[in-house]
Amino acid sequence: MRRGLDRLAAAVAAAVCVAGTAGGAAAQQEFATYAKPKGRHELKVVPVVQGLDHPWGMAFLPDGGILVTERTGKLRLVRDGKLAAEPVAGLPAIEEHGQGGLLDVALHPGFAQNRLIYLTYSEKAADGKGRHTTLARFRYEGGRAEGFQVLYRGVTVDSKFHFGSRIAFGPDGKVYISHGDRGDKERAQDLGDPAGSIIRLNEDGTVPPDNPFASRAGARPEIFTWGHRNPQGMAFQPGTGKLWAAEHGPQGGDEVNLVVAGTNYGWPVITYGANYGTGTKIGEGTAKDGMAQPVAYFVPSLALAGIDFYDGANLPLWRGDMVVALLSGGIARLDMDGERIVAAERLLESELPRTRDVQTGPDGKLYALVDAAEPEGQLVRLERR
Repeated sequence: MRRGLDRLAAAVAAAVCVAGTAGGAAAQQEFATYAKPKGRHELKVVPVVQGLDHPWGMAFLPDGGILVTERTGKLRLVRDGKLAAEPVAGLPAIEEHGQGGLLDVALHPGFAQNRLIYLTYSEKAADGKGRHTTLARFRYEGGRAEGFQVLYRGVTVDSKFHFGSRIAFGPDGKVYISHGDRGDKERAQDLGDPAGSIIRLNEDGTVPPDNPFASRAGARPEIFTWGHRNPQGMAFQPGTGKLWAAEHGPQGGDEVNLVVAGTNYGWPVITYGANYGTGTKIGEGTAKDGMAQPVAYFVPSLALAGIDFYDGANLPLWRGDMVVALLSGGIARLDMDGERIVAAERLLESELPRTRDVQTGPDGKLYALVDAAEPEGQLVRLERR
């Protein structure tokens, strides 16, 4: 088993930028030269279930069950280490389309009382021309989806790329969803277009009046931040209540961002990435006044996906650290000191060939989804060896 930064090959070495003021210069550091965290655990991968078809998101039910989305359109239930034979009934037909399909799942913070579950998915437009990222919710009753209700539809684009789309409930009681640029990068700099943004909504899908652009003429009022490419990881930091996001760059330029209301994160005007294949420059450079620097960026791309702040008991040396799922293989542990990354390691590259999401379970153990077609798609548990 390969573990830690000493297993980072040159092909996946990453340059890291520490957060600076918007548009300001920032110090650079190779990811591989980060100090290893002082406290380290040896990990083992314990399979929970196999036979999933491109699993994308997961949510833990209070009764011990785990809901897992499959990008191919099914919501699956895992209980006592077994995958229910039939998917959750009552969902509309959800068509997989490129990077789209059934995506994230999250429980309402008051689930024990209201039984509400939220989903994001790609939805075909009514006229059949293009698709959009959609947020919906339903009541989970008797293993079925009851009262299915669409809350929000993003921009309709004839594209199979960059739907987003994580869901995170904030300490302010609002629901946040990430919306990719849909493969049309210029949209991310248009406040009249929700593509390439993080969106903030009331739990019923309406727009909070205190959103940063709610009163600006010509702007979409649901936009919380803009200038994003394809954020597929999003989580609130325990203790601070601050929102963090991880997003794919193109050929390099993956970013970890501290999400601040009304901030422009620069894509595609500034980026540490380059055009696929050619390696040619994108935009104007790596910094510009009025555009925020990431807390960290990675070159070449590590293909950042879901993120979580570990708060369990099974890995006590990891408490408070950010864990990142890597579609290029394995997970990354970022040792956090407030808003700074002070150490880092990459783990389980061979054991987890394409990791889509990571979450701390109610048992204090870390769970991960391996994004592969049936029968190789897996839900696994990461435990201290």
